[in-house]
Amino acid sequence: MSKPIYLDPSYSPEERAKDLVSRMTVEEKASQLRFDAPAVERLGVPEYNYWNEALHGVARAGTATIFPQAIGLAAMFDEDLLQEIAEVIATEGRAKYNEAVRKNDRDIYKGLTFWSPNINIFRDPRWGRGHETYGEDPYLTSRLGVRFIKGLQGDGKTMKLAACAKHFAVHSGPESLRHEFDAQATPKDMNETYLPAFEAAVKEAKVEAVMGAYNRTNGEPCCGSKTLIHDLLREKWGFQGHFTSDCWAIRDFHTHHMVTKTAPESAALALNNGCDVNCGNTYLHVLAALQEGLVNEETITRSAERLFTTRMKLGMFDEDCEYNKIPYEVNDCKEHNALSLKASQKSMVLLKNNGILPLKKESLKNIAVIGPNADSQLMLKGNYYGTASKYTTILEGIQEAVDPDTRVWYAEGCHLYKDRVEGLAKTNDRVSEAVSVAERCDAVVLCLGLDSLIEGEEGDEGNSYAGGDKADLNLPGFQQNLLEAVCGTGTPVILILGAGSAMAIQYAQEHCAAILDVWYPGSHGGTAAADLLFGKVSPSGKLPVTFYHDTADLPEFTDYSMKGRTYRYLETTPLYPFGYGLTYSKVEAAALNAPEAVAKGEPVAIELTLENRGEFDVEEVAQVYVKDLESPNAVRNWSLAAFQRVALAKGEKKTVFLTVQPHELEAVNEQGQRQIESGSFQLFAGISQPDDRSVELTGTSPLSCIVHIK
Repeated sequence: MSKPIYLDPSYSPEERAKDLVSRMTVEEKASQLRFDAPAVERLGVPEYNYWNEALHGVARAGTATIFPQAIGLAAMFDEDLLQEIAEVIATEGRAKYNEAVRKNDRDIYKGLTFWSPNINIFRDPRWGRGHETYGEDPYLTSRLGVRFIKGLQGDGKTMKLAACAKHFAVHSGPESLRHEFDAQATPKDMNETYLPAFEAAVKEAKVEAVMGAYNRTNGEPCCGSKTLIHDLLREKWGFQGHFTSDCWAIRDFHTHHMVTKTAPESAALALNNGCDVNCGNTYLHVLAALQEGLVNEETITRSAERLFTTRMKLGMFDEDCEYNKIPYEVNDCKEHNALSLKASQKSMVLLKNNGILPLKKESLKNIAVIGPNADSQLMLKGNYYGTASKYTTILEGIQEAVDPDTRVWYAEGCHLYKDRVEGLAKTNDRVSEAVSVAERCDAVVLCLGLDSLIEGEEGDEGNSYAGGDKADLNLPGFQQNLLEAVCGTGTPVILILGAGSAMAIQYAQEHCAAILDVWYPGSHGGTAAADLLFGKVSPSGKLPVTFYHDTADLPEFTDYSMKGRTYRYLETTPLYPFGYGLTYSKVEAAALNAPEAVAKGEPVAIELTLENRGEFDVEEVAQVYVKDLESPNAVRNWSLAAFQRVALAKGEKKTVFLTVQPHELEAVNEQGQRQIESGSFQLFAGISQPDDRSVELTGTSPLSCIVHIK
């Protein structure tokens, strides 16, 4: 007896899915549109849970390799390494899935559909979920998002994992308002800032899934938006995969957005506009919507076919799937953890160094490690994390790195955000201990910042009750007091900032000897930080976000206009600019070659020579920015258009080849139309933006040239 088509891998995934769904009753088809789809035993369809996370490692499913949080991965400015990390995550995801299936464990977080990456634009540093993203720039986000998706999905006959680009489309806070908020964005801002990364994910990376946002965008709830899902995603961009709601977002249609009145109406609005799977329980009302004439069976069938097409692509119904043999032993293996350490080293950004770094072990007799993040495992994790088999905090990393006769002194200094450590004590109860310790040492490593308890997602059980946005950019609790007290001792202070977002640290810039931004650096963050502090590795990360002086530099949080936001539209001088980061050496742009003119629609090929004129082997990030000299529709300042990480030995001069694609020369008019409108562009190439603050901080300027479009 021949196999049914849905079990025959000689047919296409689409044909197999269509055949399988055709054998189901309407009740069975409707049941498969839930994130926790039940089994259809008579057809051999096992239960399946679509909800899985892989933001920076396989999350919420037990032990796995934990990489730096996404914002730290962005700070690497390294497409190749990010794809390698995603490939490791995919391997571990498969290994864990294979083992779970053997144990008939089909619970949440154990499938092959991973709801990552988050490619929203981090437009405002107050947004609690910004550290899940790749920063504020649509070009950087697009390049990194594409490579992360390709790494997860692979290029084999079978899809390794199914990635999901989220949250479509205009979403970046406030978290407290997300269930009823209407994000108003002009066609220009939509197509210039909020949409490019999603378009690249669909067209270049062929992302298998897209998740909608909680909020409305220009009046339509994102998980039921005809404009976003049908007109843009499917019709204009040609998206072929499946669309999922954010969790319980469809319920918001009638409980908060008030665009529908009942649950069946909400289910119908989402389903009719192309939302195939519901994270939540509103699609329990799909059959009621069918009975009320709000949806038809063909629409239910269409979504079921899309979902089973994904499962067919993943080889879930194939005995000989090429990934079935990935053993559980590869999960959390030595090689994967070495890659996590490497990523952590490359992600950290040196914001200031008066010459104290790297520390010299042989002359260091006493070193103080102070602060609420000094011995914090949570600070290493970020959010949406898995469980590491070993964590190394900053304190532990320094303890392991110093010479045996060096004493490491430790003081917590203050609570991360409360006004005291001990409940019965007076406020600021640990500062005197910190001062005493600092007075006895040759140097202080002061570990301040945030963690995912106070910077995260509203209402998600994966985060603490305190998760959410920041009211301001200041250090919380008594951390500023601790910073000033320790600096007041006169002992040189190296600030280690653990946070997922920009913070107002003007005082630290003025009074600390050095500042190292470590983000949420992954399970090996303490080892990586010590490697950088003691010169085993030179810092090489770059900021994927702008650091502002204060919220006074920012528009209203609820204003989704890009005016005054991010480096492309900034009208004030930042504390630290996007793209900025120091190394232990002096790297300068020595030569720039680019054509004087190119034909319209052709890429611009650039040769940039960088020279390491310092005493350390380093890695630098070559950066190219484009300024449109003619179009009134161009961004206010300039835009990142190419980047490449470069290894430079001391004294070495190296030429790198970068390409500015025609897309990066386009301007977006008020109607949202993209086109090359100018005949002249200025290119800036070096190790930073061309702004005055970057030049002041780095001590070197990018080279520039004019390119004409024929």
